[in-house]
This record gives sequence, C-alpha cells and structure tokens, in this order.
Amino acid sequence: MTNMRGRRDLSRWRNAVFVLFFVSGLGLASWVSRIPTVRDDLALRTDQVGLLIFGLSAGSILGLISAVWLLSALGARRALVVCIGTSSAGLVLVGAAATLWGSSPLAFTALVLVGFGMGSTDVMMNVEGAAVERELGVTLMPLLHACFSLGTVVGALVGAGAAALVITVGWHLTIVAALALAAAVLAVRFIPLRPALGDASDAADHSLVRPHWRERMRRSLAVWRDSSILLIGVIVLGMTFAEGSASDWLALAVVDGHGQSDATGALVFGVFVAAMTVGRVLGGPVLDRFGRVPVLRVCSGLGVVGLILVILAPAIWLLIVGTVLWGLGASLGFPVGMSAAADDTANAAARVSAVAMIGYFAFLVGPPVLGLIGEHLGILNALYVIVVLMALAGLAAPAARERAKTPVAG
Repeated sequence: MTNMRGRRDLSRWRNAVFVLFFVSGLGLASWVSRIPTVRDDLALRTDQVGLLIFGLSAGSILGLISAVWLLSALGARRALVVCIGTSSAGLVLVGAAATLWGSSPLAFTALVLVGFGMGSTDVMMNVEGAAVERELGVTLMPLLHACFSLGTVVGALVGAGAAALVITVGWHLTIVAALALAAAVLAVRFIPLRPALGDASDAADHSLVRPHWRERMRRSLAVWRDSSILLIGVIVLGMTFAEGSASDWLALAVVDGHGQSDATGALVFGVFVAAMTVGRVLGGPVLDRFGRVPVLRVCSGLGVVGLILVILAPAIWLLIVGTVLWGLGASLGFPVGMSAAADDTANAAARVSAVAMIGYFAFLVGPPVLGLIGEHLGILNALYVIVVLMALAGLAAPAARERAKTPVAG
C-alpha cells in the first residue's frame, strides 16, 4: 500500500530499479561494441550487417507490444526475470553463432530474442521506476535513464577492452549475460508485489485481490482511447525522434553538411551524448523545483534553437553550442513522459507501455525517414523535421502536468 512502506524498503526498491536500468544499458552496449567483430566472424557485407541489426529492432517492437500481456500473466517479478533471461540467452546465442558456428541466420534469430527481452524489460523497468518515484515523492526517472547511459558507457568500455585483448565474442557476451541475469534475479527480490500488475497478493495484506489477467488486458488496451496518453506520446515522439536521429545522423551532418573531418564529427556526437547525460543527471532537482510543464517547454525551446544553430552555424563553435542545446533539449522528454504516463496508478503498466511504444517507434523509424529526406534535400535540411517535432512537443507539454505527489512515510 502507498505510504505504508518504510524508507528502507523504498530504498531497496529504488536501488533494484537502478540495477535493472544499468544492466539493460550494459547488455545493449556489449552487443553494439562487438558489431565489427561479429561482422568479421560472419564475413558480412555492410548491407547484411544492416539486415542483421534489423533483428534487434524487430524483436524490440515485439517486446514492447508483449510487455503488458507478460505483466498481466506473470506479474512484475517473474516477468522481469523471464524477459532479462530471454535477452541474456539471446546474447549467449549471438556469441555462439558468431564464434562457434558462423551462422548469420542463427545470429539474426538470437538478436530477435535480445530485442524482445530488452524491449519488454524497458517497459517494465519504467513502470517500476515511475512507481517508486511516486512513492518517494521526488523526481527519479531522469536519473534512472542516466543510469542506463552509464551502463552503456561501461558496456562500451568493456567491449573495447575485450576486442583489444582479442577475447572472442562468444566468451565476452556469455559473461556479460550471466552477470546481467544474476544481478536482475537478485534485484527483483526487492520489488514489491502489486496485484494490479498481476502479482500474487502479499501475504501481509490478504485484502488485496488479483484481477483476472483478461480483465487487466482489457484495461490495458483501453488506454489508447485516452487523449492524455496520446498527447504525452506527442511529447515523447518529438524528444525521442531528436535523440535517435542525433545518434545516427549528427556526425554525418557535421562531416557532409559542414565539411568537417570524421574526427570532428565523432567529437561533436560525443558532445551531444555528454549534454544528454548532464541533462538527465541534473533533471530531477530541476523538475522538482519548477515542475514538468515549464521544464518541458524550456527543453523544447532549447532543442529548437540548438537544431537551428546546427543547421545554419557558420562557425564550428556555434555548431558545438547548438549541439549542447540540442542534447539538453532532448534529455528529459522520454523519462518525463514515462513519469507522466504512470501518474494513473490504476493502469500504469499499460499507459507506460503505450507511451514507450510511441517513443520507440520514433527512435527506430525516425533515422531512416531522415535518411530518405536527406538523400533528396540534404541531411542538414532534413533536420528541420526534428525542429517541427520538438516544437510540437513543447505545445503538448501541459499533458504531462503533475498530479499530487504522495509523501514518503516518515
């Protein structure tokens, strides 16, 4: 029950969610960091690598769609273990496909498993993060997403070290998968049981009744008729489109659009990632001080100004300033969207899943769309699409307005 958990239980719950975000980032970056080695092991062309990576995207979409059903059928604890176990098994299978068998079809299948596990886990851990944030009475989601970023940094560094030491992909990904699964199994023990998410009733409170999973599914599908969810989706769509497009096109825009070197392009992308991380680390206190709506509007404005500078900057220093503003502007949209979606505690999982699907759609589909536009109009002109979407996100900001927070138990 809200307000009835002690501070120690809340701290354990919060720390468990931090672990889930960290291991998710670690697993994703571990795979990404070994793509060149996997390409060499499987003797793939560049277009074949793209097809292989599509397996991860397809699996992620399936995972996002399935997350609510899994929560309804299994409950949060068991569903999280199943999903992280699925992604861990996929990582092991990717390593075996590359190192032992040299099988591209098996590697593709394995990446579908990785994506499925990670996509569904993403919804579930955001549900948990929003719930513990609500009970603590402080903004936590931006810091949780910064923890995911920290996991990606650690995963990338470990992957670089493994490549430098010529450790096979099979051994590397197997070790990472085992550690991630073990950490998740230990962490979920501190996630409280909640019948609304499909958990069995807590023995300490026999008054809690677990609804039938079909009833929970019916409630879950009903959220798509909620206009507030669709408006929160507009916020997340614009901000996530901006984040995903920068990951794929910023460096190329710097090189092809502004005539800079490859090294400068990589450096500018590093500036963007750093700005995103800073925005998320500092975002919690700023949101608590000023509220979601004003902060989202400022983020939208920063993103629009930053993008215009990146597109039109006549000097490299203005390009870097624009990149910083772009990164700060895009940093809080997704985590704030998750928090806002979970404000309705009665159907938090379904609402978070719906918003997450919109965000991932933007993250996965946005970069190819910009590529098609950029092929005909130039990559810098294609970035104006993001300007429009960031402006729309700012206009939709009132949909994320806070409900009354529940203070933590003394």
